[in-house]
Amino acid sequence: MAIVRFNPFSYQSLFRPLLTEGQETWPELTVTEGLNVFEEDNKVVVEASVPGVGADKIDITYEDGVLHISGQVEEKEVEKEKKRIVHQRQRVASFKYTTMLPRPIDQKSIEAKVENGVVTITAAVAEAAKPKKIPVKVASK
Repeated sequence: MAIVRFNPFSYQSLFRPLLTEGQETWPELTVTEGLNVFEEDNKVVVEASVPGVGADKIDITYEDGVLHISGQVEEKEVEKEKKRIVHQRQRVASFKYTTMLPRPIDQKSIEAKVENGVVTITAAVAEAAKPKKIPVKVASK
């Protein structure tokens, strides 16, 4: 075992208390990048990074205020020379985003489009979730 200088900000130092006796590997660190959720006018907008994935490979569902975006693409490239494979490459990319939307939306208004490797989902804010102006009356005695 090599001697390593202690760095309190290193990945290993952060997770050292989580290791059990005899455990050699560090826990998997998962970071979800490429998902933006924001409001614009009276719409909720979600942008998710899906590089190299066509619209037909993306699955979007919305249920009980939770939006699920997933997809998978498999790409094969084979070069042949006199029926003998010289080069073969296969790329498999998948993604899965799950997010709660900040406000209730009108489910009938949900639209999705893919452009330049980003799927953009827009939906109108539900009427019940929009701010209401309440008139103030003068109390009579």
